Amino acid sequence: MAERPYVLLSAAMSADGYLDDATPGRLVLSDPADLDRVDGVRAGCDAIMVGAETIRRDNPALQVRSARRRERRLAAGLPASPAKVTLTGSGDLDPAGRFFTAGEAPRLVYAPASAVAGARARLGAAAIVIGAGEPLTLPAVLADLARRGIGRLMVEGGARVLSQFIAAGLADELQLAVAPVFVADPAAPRLLPGGTGPSGPLAGHLAGRMELTGLSQAGDMAVLSYRFPPRPGG
Repeated sequence: MAERPYVLLSAAMSADGYLDDATPGRLVLSDPADLDRVDGVRAGCDAIMVGAETIRRDNPALQVRSARRRERRLAAGLPASPAKVTLTGSGDLDPAGRFFTAGEAPRLVYAPASAVAGARARLGAAAIVIGAGEPLTLPAVLADLARRGIGRLMVEGGARVLSQFIAAGLADELQLAVAPVFVADPAAPRLLPGGTGPSGPLAGHLAGRMELTGLSQAGDMAVLSYRFPPRPGG
């Protein structure tokens, strides 16, 4: 059994590095062609992860949309869509959200030990709630996912979760789709929300250069694929 799954980070950002704007509604940066590309990436993974704030803000279903891709997964003996995974510090999630109600894929909620009982009481049969340390740690989450047979994990956000994987040196690949628009709002969320300076928590891992492994176009989006360098010090 692998120590942890292969971790693929996926994000769409504006040309000036923002994941969204600062308005209450969600800014959809991807065009239909890029959304279909992401759907294909989802179909090739064992699980999709988003943070609890993304669930509260965007109410995502996190399913494979293409009927053809769902059929191919079923023909291979897999669920129609990958398992859904989220991280929460409080367990404050709505079991009526689409993360919990859409599709038949397993739904896994990782929480710190102190929040597990409350999360289980709140979510009931809507999800499997798993303790992942106190405080919650990504290595504990990934080790548990590996034990459950998850070999390839797609992390779709939000910014805090993406930056946590980068800071911990636990990401293998980044697929970054760049939209031909500007947001130019300091209050809007960026791909890396902070901590990238010389003394920030990401500084050590960001010191190395990523390897560009792919460059393509989806609609009017530029899609860049990178492999992360080894974390300094191993």
